[in-house]
Amino acid sequence: MPFATKAAVFGFLFSNFLSHTIAQGGSWGPVIQFPIIPVAAYIIPEYPESHRMMVYSAYSPYSFGGSSGVTQFAEFDHRNGAMSARQVAETQHDMFCPGMSSMADGRLIITGGSNAEKTTIYDPNTNTFASGTNMQVARGYQSSTILSNGNVFTIGGSWSGARGGKTGEVYNPKDNYWKLLPGAAVEPMLTYDHEGIFREDNHAWLFPWSNGSVFQAGPSKAMNWYYTDGNGGVTPAGVRDPNNDAMCGVNVMYDVGKIFSAGGSQYYDRAPGLSVAHLISIAQVGAPAAVEQLPNMKYARAFANVVVLPDGKILITGGQGYAQGFTDREPVFNPELFDPATKTFTELAAEAIPRNYHSVSILLADGTVFSGGGGLCYDDGSGVSQRCRDTVDHPNGQIFTPPYLTTGAPRPVISKLTSSTVVPGGELRVTIEGSAQGVAFSLIRIGSVTHNVNSDQRRVPLVPESVNGAEAVLRLPGDYGIVLPGAWYLFAVSSQGVPSIAKTVWVQL
Repeated sequence: MPFATKAAVFGFLFSNFLSHTIAQGGSWGPVIQFPIIPVAAYIIPEYPESHRMMVYSAYSPYSFGGSSGVTQFAEFDHRNGAMSARQVAETQHDMFCPGMSSMADGRLIITGGSNAEKTTIYDPNTNTFASGTNMQVARGYQSSTILSNGNVFTIGGSWSGARGGKTGEVYNPKDNYWKLLPGAAVEPMLTYDHEGIFREDNHAWLFPWSNGSVFQAGPSKAMNWYYTDGNGGVTPAGVRDPNNDAMCGVNVMYDVGKIFSAGGSQYYDRAPGLSVAHLISIAQVGAPAAVEQLPNMKYARAFANVVVLPDGKILITGGQGYAQGFTDREPVFNPELFDPATKTFTELAAEAIPRNYHSVSILLADGTVFSGGGGLCYDDGSGVSQRCRDTVDHPNGQIFTPPYLTTGAPRPVISKLTSSTVVPGGELRVTIEGSAQGVAFSLIRIGSVTHNVNSDQRRVPLVPESVNGAEAVLRLPGDYGIVLPGAWYLFAVSSQGVPSIAKTVWVQL
């Protein structure tokens, strides 16, 4: 690209950045350069604190195309800024546009995408990748989620493989086997899109619940319960929004059975972004969900990302006012912070770079949030996409410090955990430096995110059962559908709303 053109592009981005610097809170760190575009991100779980993040793109660091059998990865340590890159070819899996879930033992399962039938499993204990059994149905743009029993459910995904009919299937990690669920039909969760089924079964909003069930909250107007026992099944759960589907809208469970959703667009591509927001409440498996429409966000946002914070507030970052992939059209630089207690949105400090299609955000153990990526267009096999290069390719990220860390109030410090493992209904004994009086606690499941889907992420507040000086006794809910098996952050939150650095806790099967 000629220098003058580059200068014009930079000038456009910088002028937009300046025009969005009305900061209401929080702050952004410097731009961090990555060797690839971080289109997917995963926090590597480790005790006592999880401080490394793994990201990946496609067969190329800056573009995708075909089914080449390799994927570009990078690892970033947010404590010291260490960065490394590697190419993963041993599983012959181009993992671009996959389903992704963190399993009960902390391993990450990555399914489909460019190599649409493949399953790859990453083991954080050995830092190795291994092939799992191929799925029964080749998929791309599907969603997946761990279940209360430790199995993994996936559905949809007509971006790759044959189009349509992408019924659900379930993976048993003990047997390394995918079982097709003919009763878990995909048709009830389809959106309406001008590009047809290619887009209509993408990126389901999946929330695992009790007894192996899954609540599907979107992006379709219709909501459904999916069942994974026997041959599977599906029953209706009501309508979230009578007016719009919300493809690529944000969604997260911020409290037990409480789901926040916002934004998206009617079509996957070439459609106005939405600013609508909802609170969805679920309880009994199979029962209709309760839906409350919230005030609109200040900004319409397609392709945004969402993170639930330790204090229960919800951070929405990035997105664009008009859904058009592989562009930075109408970028939204200012995050919004939603407070469920007041049901209000607050505009926060502006990010320096647009984060639109193919961007990610994810919660870090110190209570900050990583936001990065965007771009990564199709190429002809050369590894370079001229359409995105130097314009909407963003091989970088920033770390956002939420307002609760900018007040000057001290962090609480978790000095001791009697055990790093627990089961539903079990207790955690936590020692806080000084006094535990007035300190709140929350569990947030350690996440994995791509294409604005993070089915791993959820928050469970824990009210101390007792407090004795510096020690608090915490009792977990007794249902694996609420406290899913796997790795979680445990945060202490001071009476001023400031979170500790999280300790890693494992909910064991």
